[in-house]
Amino acid sequence: MQNSPISPAKGSRKLLKKLSSRDIDVQTCYQCNRCSAGCPVADYFDLQPMEIVRLASYGMEDQLLASSTIWLCASCDTCATRCPNDIDITALMDVLRELALRKDIPPAVPQVPAFHASFLESVRRWGRTYEIGMIGAYKLRSGDYAGDMKLGISMLAKGKLSLLPHSIEGKPEIREIFAGKGKEYER
Repeated sequence: MQNSPISPAKGSRKLLKKLSSRDIDVQTCYQCNRCSAGCPVADYFDLQPMEIVRLASYGMEDQLLASSTIWLCASCDTCATRCPNDIDITALMDVLRELALRKDIPPAVPQVPAFHASFLESVRRWGRTYEIGMIGAYKLRSGDYAGDMKLGISMLAKGKLSLLPHSIEGKPEIREIFAGKGKEYER
């Protein structure tokens, strides 16, 4: 965490209001550090989960949206499960990612939203993930053309990746979900 002081007076009231509307009560955190201690990917974060909660409680939106932590969080829910005050830290990370995307703030880890977009596009189109197509879309979005190539060839040789997509039933229903018809998009 940076060494400059943070102050609630400089924080975003709008962020605090949004968190409150989602029933994410960051004000109850007493910094016990159980969330950070249990996080399996915390070693890769620039801000620990406890620091994210603290900054959120002060409404420090700019710092939070610039953080790589919000993109690298695996959403495994370990932090929220360990929190003695039932702070939904996973939902907090979701809100922060949503805000960053809405405000067109360049993600600190651009590969993550590229992967998410590729995954969702595959599900929208095929009804499930079509790995080869998803990987191709991810490579085009991320510009990482050669990364993991050896692994991909190995998986293809072992029959772990199918060259053709598998069809499923219910594609119209899935298209309706992506079109926003249904409770999934009412939040």
